[in-house]
Amino acid sequence: MLKRSFDFLCSLVTVVLLSVPLMVIAMLIRLDSRGPLFYKSKRMGKDGIPFYMYKFRSMLNNNIGSKITARDDKRITRIGRILRKWKMDELPNLFNVLSGEMSLVGPRPEVPEYVKKFQKTYNIVLKVKPGVTGLSQIKYVNESTHLTTECADKEYTNAVLPDKLKLDIEYINKKSFAFDIRIILETFRTILFGRWNE
Repeated sequence: MLKRSFDFLCSLVTVVLLSVPLMVIAMLIRLDSRGPLFYKSKRMGKDGIPFYMYKFRSMLNNNIGSKITARDDKRITRIGRILRKWKMDELPNLFNVLSGEMSLVGPRPEVPEYVKKFQKTYNIVLKVKPGVTGLSQIKYVNESTHLTTECADKEYTNAVLPDKLKLDIEYINKKSFAFDIRIILETFRTILFGRWNE
């Protein structure tokens, strides 16, 4: 109950305070490239219930190819690169938090295809609500730099995702309100000043 109340109030206050910047971002996306303002992606939520996660669109609307974004991905728009660098493309996740589909802190929600590949582990991970940020988001704050365009899917499946799942399990074992606050603070520090020192 405390976690849900904290999630809702923080998300609501943030959306209200950032209403003007959100409108500016929306305008810049419109000016930069054709397509919708938001990108929605089907993700697996708590108890394996799918939902649509929303982000600001940072890629060309007619993009094809891998679901994984690699470094120097040519599908990313000019404004998209800026949004991704500062994680502003993920601000619409707050609407998922307000609706109760996500929490501010938790395992990052994954697409169904990758969940199926690691179903046994996800049976544990999906017992909690997915989050906007978490231990894996902090470590892989610049995830695309770990992936090459030619082998992004393979590298993500074989190296990145298994490591992220270990961090998700660690979060579940340690989860508490105080731990959530620490993760939120570490997230801001990592975005502003660089990668988290493990």
